[in-house]
Order: sequence, then C-alpha cells, then structure tokens
Amino acid sequence: MILLIVDDHSVIRDGVRRLFSPNPDISVCEASSSGDALAIFRAQRPDVVLLDLNLGNSSGLDLLRRLLEEDVGARILIFSMYSEPIDVWRGLKAGASGYVSKGADPDELLAAIHCVADGGRYVEQEIALDRAFVNPLERLTARELDIVRLLGEGKSLSVVANTLGVAYRTVASASSLIKSKLGLQRTVDLIRFTSEMRQQ
Repeated sequence: MILLIVDDHSVIRDGVRRLFSPNPDISVCEASSSGDALAIFRAQRPDVVLLDLNLGNSSGLDLLRRLLEEDVGARILIFSMYSEPIDVWRGLKAGASGYVSKGADPDELLAAIHCVADGGRYVEQEIALDRAFVNPLERLTARELDIVRLLGEGKSLSVVANTLGVAYRTVASASSLIKSKLGLQRTVDLIRFTSEMRQQ
C-alpha cells in the first residue's frame, strides 16, 4: 500500500512515518504543500491520502476536491486537529472517505487507513459515539439559513441587513448565534464556511 501524508508540519509527517515504519506493507511518501501533494499524487497514485485540513496558506478541502478531480476514486482520509461535528461533516461532504483526529490512538489511525484503502468509510470512534455529525445547517432557522446564504454570496452584514429588511444589529446578533450553533469562533470562519457550502 502506498500512503501519501499531506501535512505542513514536519514533526507530524515524521511521527506518522515512524508509526508505520514497522509495517512493510505500507510505503510512505510525504508532501508539505498542495502543489507537492498534487505532483506526488500524479506520479505515485497512492492507495490512501492522509490529509490535514490546514496547509499553511491553502485549504485542505480545496486540495481534496482537486485530488478527486484528478481521480474520482481517490481514497482520502482527513487527519486533523479538529474534531467538531461541523469539521467532520464538511470533510465527508467534500468527498473524504474518512475522518480521524490527531488525538486518535495510533492503532485506530492504522485501522482507519486500512478501512479506507479497502474501499470503506471510517470516522473515528470517539467522534462517532460522542458527537452527532449531521448536517450542521439543520440546526439553523429559516432566517438564519437566509443569512448564511447571503454571506456565502459574498455580501457584508450591512448588505444582508438591507436585503432582509432588518436592522444591522439584528443580523450581527443572528450571526453570533449561527456561529455558536455551528461551533465556529470567528466571523471569518463563518464566511469561509458559507462560501464552502456554495461550492458543494
């Protein structure tokens, strides 16, 4: 099996490589950027891509989509420090075959890689048991969905308020509540999320 690790932190790549070094059936290659990952993917055609969501100045989700454009059958396992339901849902929605957090037990990571390589889907057991990673948009009201849609179109909070015929403060307050419901910390995260939803 060929495993491609895509992570911009060398300590993570080194740790994963060492983890699998006793397994002669796994050949590990590494990439620290989207460009390197695409080049290695085209040359090696790995059985599984172990992909971090945060790659410096680029998005792991964007790379995931590009890899699937290269090969619709690509087996991609997200390996992220984040384990919030919204992050899991976004990854699976974008086409990932599985999701494991960097806090997972090494044995579970190995099991996840083999499962994905064999054509299955895998979500870390702790995440699957403790968190309901359903579509996070199902938690929003109709008005909140309108705000998310407009933000996804690139509109500012003031333009959203004018479009909906409500006060700016109403939209700002609703945005804070939406972030809370979706498990997002910053407005920039909400805008990025709404933009990604338009791409899916």
